[in-house]
Amino acid sequence: MAPEVSAAGRPIVVMGVSGVGKSTVGIELARRLGLDFIDADDLHGPENIAKMSAGIPLVDADRWPWLDRVGAALAADPHPVVACSALRRSYRDRLRATAPETVFVHLAAAPARVQAQSEAREGHFMPPALLQSQIATLEPLAPDERGLTVTVDAEPDELVDRIVGLLAGERGLPEK
Repeated sequence: MAPEVSAAGRPIVVMGVSGVGKSTVGIELARRLGLDFIDADDLHGPENIAKMSAGIPLVDADRWPWLDRVGAALAADPHPVVACSALRRSYRDRLRATAPETVFVHLAAAPARVQAQSEAREGHFMPPALLQSQIATLEPLAPDERGLTVTVDAEPDELVDRIVGLLAGERGLPEK
């Protein structure tokens, strides 16, 4: 049986591959819920940014210190919304080690849609060429993980409406 998904009083991580819309959706979700927003991309060290900017995928040894900073940010803020790829179960477990009540919202989209969104965005250090490595790395939420999956098939406002509804519904998160 899947754990309860309620986000009331819990940190929320909007997760998924690069370019799927985590930051855009996360910012609006935080605004609607009256919560702080944290972009995990801002917590990458300069070495990680340099690697990704050069088109080199990160390996787990690169990710662990970054995930520890993200976990510390989750634990330090009572109820943040964080945009973070959190692609593998082990990465989500790492975040839950410091913020065990975290609820994950997986933004899932067809690779062609994400590729188009990645190519359209400007000024981001993650080049669209790394998308395939992210897709290959992604492990969807397991049934025993607290979270939900939302298909990216609409504009961000509509996706946030859907997320707020899914989190609020019978699960106790007050809509704001």
